[in-house]
Amino acid sequence: MSEVKKFKITGEIKKGLSKIPFSVEFTALKKEHALERLYAEMGSRHRAREFEIKVKDVQESKEKPETKV
Repeated sequence: MSEVKKFKITGEIKKGLSKIPFSVEFTALKKEHALERLYAEMGSRHRAREFEIKVKDVQESKEKPETKV
């Protein structure tokens, strides 16, 4: 069974002339899954399209994600 990991993604959203910095954490099986979730959430919250979102860094967190019992 695959292990769920915690990813921290930093970057910025370019809307018009302004840039909105962000730093978010997601739990996912792979880095690609975390990026897909980022694009979905930022598109929903900020109406940003994928080409407006610039990812600067993706780091896998060393700490284990919280488990809900």
